Amino acid sequence: MRFDFATAGRILFGDGALRAVAEAAAAMGIRALIVTGSSPRAAVGVAGPAFAIPGEPTVDLIRRGAAYARGESCDHVIAIGGGSAIDAGKALAALLTNPGDPLDYLEVIGRGRPLEHPSAPCIAVPTTAGTGSEVTRNAVLASPEHRVKASLRSAWMLPRLAVVDPELTLSTSIRKYSDVL
Repeated sequence: MRFDFATAGRILFGDGALRAVAEAAAAMGIRALIVTGSSPRAAVGVAGPAFAIPGEPTVDLIRRGAAYARGESCDHVIAIGGGSAIDAGKALAALLTNPGDPLDYLEVIGRGRPLEHPSAPCIAVPTTAGTGSEVTRNAVLASPEHRVKASLRSAWMLPRLAVVDPELTLSTSIRKYSDVL
């Protein structure tokens, strides 16, 4: 049997692990793009421009985000939120170092070209459980124009660091299950 297992470069897990993000980010670059969900609720202790992902990331949203990140001179990405925010963060990190449009690299609806350069460093901080986006090498992007979701995929898109802090999921769990309790 033969297989290839690839995951985030480093996984930091545990209550309070979020406190390690600022130091890790400082080692990765000078200016972070902070990608969040529609309602960011956890501070990562890093100053930098923020880019919100209000729902599933779309090709056009990633296009705009990449232009914004370049305009802000970002050299690494911190993605904090659910799978959509983390997928968007990985896509934006890839486009910071690779020229062109998301459709140049997307499977199915795009040209499916491989990335030419490693992604900018990315720290993934999930605030929900279940998607596993913080340890995978792809980003799922919606294309309303094509009425489909497609993957931007490369081993270079694996986050350098996944910070899994169970404390970040507590309020979500309490809200979700409060009717049952």
